[in-house]
Amino acid sequence: MDFATIIGLVVALALVIFGIVNGNGMSAIMAFLDAPSALITFGGAFGALLASMKIKDFTTGLKGILVAIKEQKYDQMATIKQIIELSNVARKEGLLALEEAASNLEDPFMKKGILLIVDGTEPDLVRGILETELSCIEARHQKVSGFWLTLSGNGPAWGMIGTLIGLVNMLKSLDDPSTIGPAMAVALITTLYGSLLANWICNPVAFKLNVDNEMEITLKEVMIEGLLSIQAGENPRVIEEKLKSFLAPADRAKYSAENGEGEPGGEQA
Repeated sequence: MDFATIIGLVVALALVIFGIVNGNGMSAIMAFLDAPSALITFGGAFGALLASMKIKDFTTGLKGILVAIKEQKYDQMATIKQIIELSNVARKEGLLALEEAASNLEDPFMKKGILLIVDGTEPDLVRGILETELSCIEARHQKVSGFWLTLSGNGPAWGMIGTLIGLVNMLKSLDDPSTIGPAMAVALITTLYGSLLANWICNPVAFKLNVDNEMEITLKEVMIEGLLSIQAGENPRVIEEKLKSFLAPADRAKYSAENGEGEPGGEQA
């Protein structure tokens, strides 16, 4: 589990609840719970989103929240080390020896690249195939994050619709003071619910999915460059220096320290 995401969501909700009950007591929470407002805002937002896409895409988008709260491990340093090990095997035993090494790889993307190389595929074609798959992966990720971005826009919009409904009901019943309170509650609480849906859930989830996407795409770009360098017969040391350029300066220094290398001073962020 990604505790940063979970803690952030919990803290944000806790602060909202604190603002409600501070000075008013826990009973004040009941004034912010309104079933008609929830049905208008959440039902309308999700219903409009469902109407704009296929059911399969809708269910896939919903599952994106599980991806967002799950810890995703994209270890560039470990991947670089793995590529260097493969390059040493290829340098000593030839490219065909990589086929056995590929059977032990867990990442299907790297395994696919290794098998393409072993089969004697031209370097330009290897790059084309892997980059096409990379583009398709990114497109699928963007579709899921786009689901939550669209939902973040639907929330406030349907909150405003609920506000208008509440105001119309209130204006139609001004001669009956007892109805003004409930109608005004619907008018105001729908706006609150819409803002919470957008800013408490949808935007953080969409942003987290985009962060995970960028990390995964960068990791796979490291794999592509590394595998093509192996196919070209480059020296493992040269490959290592090339792939280290993908690392942030601090990670580059850490990588060098772990491998007993000297790293010149410089930017550390």
